[in-house]
Amino acid sequence: MSIVAPAVKTTATRTPSSGRDLPVAIVVGVTLIAVVVASLFFRKEAFVLLAVLAVGAGLWELAQAFGRRGIHLPLLPLLVGDVGILVSAYTAGAEALFVAFLLTVGGVVVWRVLDGNGEPALRDSTAGTFAAAYLPFLAGFVMLLLAMPDGASRVLLFILLCVASDTGGYAVGSLIGRHPLAPSVSPHKTWEGLLGSIVLACFVGVVGLQLLFHGEPMVGVFLGAATVFTASIGDLAESLLKRDLELKDMGSLLPGHGGVLDRIDSMLLTAPAVYLILNVLQPVVS
Repeated sequence: MSIVAPAVKTTATRTPSSGRDLPVAIVVGVTLIAVVVASLFFRKEAFVLLAVLAVGAGLWELAQAFGRRGIHLPLLPLLVGDVGILVSAYTAGAEALFVAFLLTVGGVVVWRVLDGNGEPALRDSTAGTFAAAYLPFLAGFVMLLLAMPDGASRVLLFILLCVASDTGGYAVGSLIGRHPLAPSVSPHKTWEGLLGSIVLACFVGVVGLQLLFHGEPMVGVFLGAATVFTASIGDLAESLLKRDLELKDMGSLLPGHGGVLDRIDSMLLTAPAVYLILNVLQPVVS
């Protein structure tokens, strides 16, 4: 997984309204991108470790956020499942990803029932199942990309597409954004910003696919459009969750960015889409 893009969320004003320290956010974002890309081309296992740590941090943030509503995530089995799901997906493929996910859900339910503490086990087990599906399971598709012979390039393209979607939306939305996209969920996102995301993501899709795989331009356009669609849904879904929990950010682990989950929210839903499109339309380059 990757934690990228310095607070690149679409905004409806000419200056960011999030109150973030933009210089700090840029430094942290660039540093994270450099570490992630270096791990990709140094050793794939290093990237797997980064992904496990990022997803684990996201699970911890989600547990803290749910605790505000009296929902207690079984964090230990989720963290064990994080390792099991991502490593299984990388080493043994899609079938192992699904099996590891099911084992994690079973572990969450059993752990919560045995733990007891007088709290509603069904509610917490349901929340734990959601957490397992939302974070490690979806992140497992990045591991499926990575495991391919040209996996480092595929993951790099995935990261660039997500960064392009966020950056295009932020830049255009900041400059000319006037029409809210979903005002009841995230009032700072605009239709103009969405258009900026589409243009930049499609451009990166076409250029990136050509440079890395000598792929067809239309596949790159399809990749860019799909990335914007899934990234926007993922971002809005997390915004809705934060609104319900009365939170501005899911955490504060990343200066200038908020939490880890705030940075990977759009990537989680995008990972399966990019994996499926590349798996069907782009032959593996050994």
